[in-house]
Amino acid sequence: MTIAQHLNIALPSPVQRFKPDWPGAEKVNIYIKRDDLIHPVVSGNKWRKLSGLFANADTLPREIISFGGGFSNHLHALGYCCAQLNIPFTAMVRGDYSLHPTPMLQDLASWGVTIRYITKLEYHRRHDPAYLTSLQNLYPLATIVPEGGTQQLALAGVQQTLLESQQTFDVVMSPVASGATLAGLITALTPKQHALGIAVLKGVGYLESLVEQFLPEGCCSNWQIEHAFHHGGYAKSGSELTAFINTAWERYQLPLEPVYSGKVFFALKVLLAQNKFAEGTNLLIVHTGGLQGARKDA
Repeated sequence: MTIAQHLNIALPSPVQRFKPDWPGAEKVNIYIKRDDLIHPVVSGNKWRKLSGLFANADTLPREIISFGGGFSNHLHALGYCCAQLNIPFTAMVRGDYSLHPTPMLQDLASWGVTIRYITKLEYHRRHDPAYLTSLQNLYPLATIVPEGGTQQLALAGVQQTLLESQQTFDVVMSPVASGATLAGLITALTPKQHALGIAVLKGVGYLESLVEQFLPEGCCSNWQIEHAFHHGGYAKSGSELTAFINTAWERYQLPLEPVYSGKVFFALKVLLAQNKFAEGTNLLIVHTGGLQGARKDA
């Protein structure tokens, strides 16, 4: 039995036809890669990016440390995997939620995860080699996983999002935050296909550089990032996005949240109305799962 089977990861995820009554939608063919259905906890790109870490039962980490915020899909997925595999896990959480833990943090505590609340100053050092060395000295047996699972190892797992599908698409859309998911998708495309990332935070140029660091030098010009739909910044939203997400569920039973997937589908609706895609285009929207952002009021 593989680790994925042990965790009941359902692969491949389905590709579903999507026919919304949005202006312009009738001119193209829209499909959704439902990575949110991979697993109720370890969903979407979080499993894709962690799959390399848990690929082999003989090489599992002895202990894991990673970083994230109070609503982190990454920490939630990683905490569940570690609990199921009996791997000690320390979550380094930005900010102090000790008096009012979020639903995500309550889950981590129930799974036996060690939660360390750290200051924003310490959190900002999470990529600093000197800081990571000091942390490694404190936890000599631990594997330190970057925030979001964003590392070169993650790309092969993300590539499977497209490689496991028998269909081909002209344009593939996904959210962009740390860059690894879009980079993984780009490296799985043929030269005639195009990747369109939807920025979920403010970062013109910055997000492009995050993606490029994972791409082979001189590789791939068939991608771009659209920066008009971050709704104020990371984890920021508003009444318009909230109403859109609620309508998507009521009308299409499509579960979205305001941090990632909601912004991608909102962008899709606007871009369709602007006739940004050629008639007959086959569009694949990657639903990257991770619904912790929708649990704020839970």
